Amino acid sequence: MADASTGSNTEKDPDEWTTGDEPMTGAQASYLKTLSDEAGEPFDEGLTKAEASKRIDELQQRTGRGVDG
Repeated sequence: MADASTGSNTEKDPDEWTTGDEPMTGAQASYLKTLSDEAGEPFDEGLTKAEASKRIDELQQRTGRGVDG
């Protein structure tokens, strides 16, 4: 039986990503821009992959997007 604590890469803390300090991807930038607009927050295009992931999570909570229903 698999250990439930191992999880997948999508569940790994962004601070532990080996590529987390690289510039955010185009997909992250596009989604983050949408979320920022919806939340009335400024869009920071200079974020790293890890920073963008955390910001996406934060804005998803604020906008209600990405919430499993």
